[in-house]
Amino acid sequence: MYTVRKVTDDLYWVGGNDHRHVMYESARSVPGGVSNNAYLLMDEKNVLFNTVDWSVSRELIRNIEHILEGNPLDYIVINHSKPLNACSIEEIVLRYPNVKIISNDKTFIKMRKSGISVEGRADEVMEGDFRCFGRHTFTFIADPMINWPDAMAAFDFTNAILFSSDSFGSFGAMDSKPLDDGVDFHRDWVEDVRLYLNNIVGKCEPFVQSTLNKDSDIDIKIICPLHGPVWRSDFGYIDDKYDNCGRYEPEEKGVMIVYASIYGNTEHTAHALASRLYKKGLTNVVVNDVSKTHVSNLISETLRLSHIVLASVPYSLGIYPPMHNYLMDMKALNLQNRTFAIVESGAWAPGSGNLMREFLKKEMKRMTVLDETMTVTPSVSLRDINEPGLDVMADSIIESIMN
Repeated sequence: MYTVRKVTDDLYWVGGNDHRHVMYESARSVPGGVSNNAYLLMDEKNVLFNTVDWSVSRELIRNIEHILEGNPLDYIVINHSKPLNACSIEEIVLRYPNVKIISNDKTFIKMRKSGISVEGRADEVMEGDFRCFGRHTFTFIADPMINWPDAMAAFDFTNAILFSSDSFGSFGAMDSKPLDDGVDFHRDWVEDVRLYLNNIVGKCEPFVQSTLNKDSDIDIKIICPLHGPVWRSDFGYIDDKYDNCGRYEPEEKGVMIVYASIYGNTEHTAHALASRLYKKGLTNVVVNDVSKTHVSNLISETLRLSHIVLASVPYSLGIYPPMHNYLMDMKALNLQNRTFAIVESGAWAPGSGNLMREFLKKEMKRMTVLDETMTVTPSVSLRDINEPGLDVMADSIIESIMN
């Protein structure tokens, strides 16, 4: 059996869809799986673009054999050396011993360090180099630090196809629909794009902008990324998402309330604040329990929205651990340009507000923290403290959003 999909008359998607892993790199939640994209170009010289993870290697082999029908595989182009896309190289070489490998110097260094034998088959290219495989002529574009230091893209002048490496990719297994014009992307895939962007490439802001500038100089008709759908139609949609991410700009004006609650008081306050925001006309509001929502999903929503409310109890005189983990993930991914409001709570010493405020101001870049901090303690009834406190905080958030 095979799962090949035709991209153009002579280019085929031959990758695999991984549903077995629900965590990407053991750190990011991907309940919808991940597509491992590889592409086979049939020309005077037959060219495979990338390989796949071991989990779907058998699918790749079957797809290649089906398309080649006994013909040789002449070249493999490797966009970067990440195991998810390159670990099946040796499996391909065993079956096609005369194949040549095209990549850059950094990728070949990594291959050798990983024990992959490239001697006698390495064809090293640099940015601006050309290779002709018959009807198709390619050039290569350096794309460093978009997820991996040695990343490069390849552009086919004949069909105006950009093999974009990790740029313009997304999470989510594609199964029978690897082309963007076969799905309702905004309805079915936008969350996977957002999750991929901020958790995988979002930290590399200068490199994202550099990639977008390079790509704007060429006439692209199709984009073939390493993960996610092949783009054949609405390039502006994915381009805007990458541009926002690369500039750390929120996609939408709205609020995410993230709460850490032990006995329920902070949880109640978080939902009461959301209700108050709704009543005042702000409807783009989501509420998440930091202890139950995976941090990668919190990061995805942080990418989408302009304002974040941190509502937390203290823990052992520090920040509640899952809340601290969320803050540390934001710092690690270099998230910027968001506005925060703070709600602190606790039975004895509700000091988490100052700790979170200090973290945002000292550890993060270009973060705004609203002056008002709301304090919740069980010694005062929730009704008494929430009515005036909620109004003050809601008004402060709305005023910030409107400005």
